[in-house]
Amino acid sequence: MNTHATPADLKSPRRVEGKPRVVVTRRLLPETEARMAELFDVSLNHADRALTQDELVAALQHAHVLVPTVTDRIDADLIAAAGPQFGLIANFGAGTEHIDLTAARARKIPVTNTPGVFTDDTADMTLALIISVMRRLNHGGRTVRAGKWDGWSPSTLLGHRISGKTLGIVGMGRIGQAVAWRARAFGLSIAYHNRHRLPEALETMFAARYEADLDRLIGEADVLSLHCPATPETRHIIDARRIALMKPGAYVVNTARGNLIEEEALIAALVEGRIGGAGLDVFEHEPSVDPRLLSHDNVAILPHMGSATFEGRIASGDKVIANIRFWADGHRPPDQVLEGWA
Repeated sequence: MNTHATPADLKSPRRVEGKPRVVVTRRLLPETEARMAELFDVSLNHADRALTQDELVAALQHAHVLVPTVTDRIDADLIAAAGPQFGLIANFGAGTEHIDLTAARARKIPVTNTPGVFTDDTADMTLALIISVMRRLNHGGRTVRAGKWDGWSPSTLLGHRISGKTLGIVGMGRIGQAVAWRARAFGLSIAYHNRHRLPEALETMFAARYEADLDRLIGEADVLSLHCPATPETRHIIDARRIALMKPGAYVVNTARGNLIEEEALIAALVEGRIGGAGLDVFEHEPSVDPRLLSHDNVAILPHMGSATFEGRIASGDKVIANIRFWADGHRPPDQVLEGWA
């Protein structure tokens, strides 16, 4: 996060008279939608389909606030087309790579997110994928469902023991740290790469070793787990060259963003048997999933479920509501995103 923004850079909040007009782009939990209906003049998406760009433009012609999700593309053209009354993008979720923060700043429109609410949920799912791909749970379940299981055998469906292996974490923010904390209980040795090294006290708490050289970390990891934000710098951070550095039996797990991995290079490594497998909750071109990934028994696949808990989604909705209320009352929202503000 850019911490160099000053109060003069940020838009002075304006108080909205009456209920602010709020457009929500996807279906949220009933509790959240009911509370929004009490507090705001809200337009809800009962059909729960992604809005087209034309529909988003139309929404921003009359709304004070837009509540988008990761499935919406809030680009510079859309922000420029917003009406003069439009004043806040209250994102549902922590990631904001789908929002042009620079364009929002140019219009002096604050952007908020919901940080921290999905940390435990995503970390839990990361460990689930690590276990699934290393112990071939996906393959075993598929075998049973297809009616192809002939009974127990000492030499079939063999996976790898988790304890004693090295987990390489790329990105040691909230979620990376939560993964490290959980991984200790499974006997994994933790090494991590991050833009900035953690304080020694945190490294001790997580029993984690810092590796400044990402290539070296990739080469030594038995399991590589990705927890980076999606930025131009991290796109394809795991590309063909770096996949070639992985151990022949190593696994890669991604619960962050699909474009962190060069999917064609990953598929080639799987086809050629150069890595042990992959656990994927996100995909480069989602919701489209390459059928070649589906055909591999050593790939554990989920449909972007990392944050899919009742508790997390309710907490995210509560943060969205709080951010809107602060802004509408003329105060700076508590979760204002500062990236892109300089």
